[in-house]
Amino acid sequence: MEHSGTRSATWTLCDGHAGNLRQVLALAAALGRPAREWTLHTHAPWRWTAPRGAFAEHAFGASFALALRTPPELAIGCGRQAALATRVLRRRGAQTVQILDPRIPTRHWDLVIAPEHDRLDGDNVIAMLGSLHPVDDDWLAAARVHFGALATLPQPRTALLLGGASAHARFDPALLETIVTGVQRTTEAEGGCLLVTTSRRTPAALAERLRHHVAGRSGLVWSGPGDGANPYPGLLACADRIVCTADSVNMLSEACATDVPVFVAGLAQLSGRPRRFVERLLELGRVRPLDDTLAPFTVTPLRETARVAAEVKRRLGL
Repeated sequence: MEHSGTRSATWTLCDGHAGNLRQVLALAAALGRPAREWTLHTHAPWRWTAPRGAFAEHAFGASFALALRTPPELAIGCGRQAALATRVLRRRGAQTVQILDPRIPTRHWDLVIAPEHDRLDGDNVIAMLGSLHPVDDDWLAAARVHFGALATLPQPRTALLLGGASAHARFDPALLETIVTGVQRTTEAEGGCLLVTTSRRTPAALAERLRHHVAGRSGLVWSGPGDGANPYPGLLACADRIVCTADSVNMLSEACATDVPVFVAGLAQLSGRPRRFVERLLELGRVRPLDDTLAPFTVTPLRETARVAAEVKRRLGL
């Protein structure tokens, strides 16, 4: 197990997955509690059975077993491996908050925070719309300063957040190509610029085509560390509008925390729980389906992290 920092009244625990890490750190920050960060490397057989498992004090290595002698006041976990660790910590006297549906009864934790689209019920469950993240007014203001060059580019600035195929998103390369072509056509007609970031699920050929398209024009394409520092915070902070593919709940949640219109692409190919999430955003009027106009509309930023943190404080008496 790897960890950083010194002994703290709060621990954050996850498996190192970027989406899980972002959520535990965002909640700890919103609670105003500096935290000791644990990245869990779970040993077999607990790795296969988590969050179930007996005698799990030894599931995460010697460092964690030693640290259990002085457990924190509060433990925040995200993901299945972390759910086993927070169960152990609760038995040691820590108050525990588990993010995401642990897939076993919620009574094993003080609080469980789960996406509304998971439809998890329980007296100790806090439902949220989307996912937890750090995007708020201060975060956006800091990003505008750090990525100030983006704010000098021609308007309207269109941020295009591209994902790809997943278990719930039947995105083929032709669909993604159609999405990109339509957004390019609109931005070129208006004389604005295109700011693109891709994910590991985006076809490499499409990212390369976008790079060629932007070459010689105002705008940028970021598809990995080879393109330099990730400008994603700057894109959210400096865009006049955001186009986001429907496959990523995390990406959509962060886009919707800004104060600009968000357009969702690929809704017809989306199913399952992510589909329920996007339909709720449409119902609230926070997003609109992607069209050829990208016409502005009035929005209210979706700021679930602050609301959830306030509810955690109230229920746990922090």
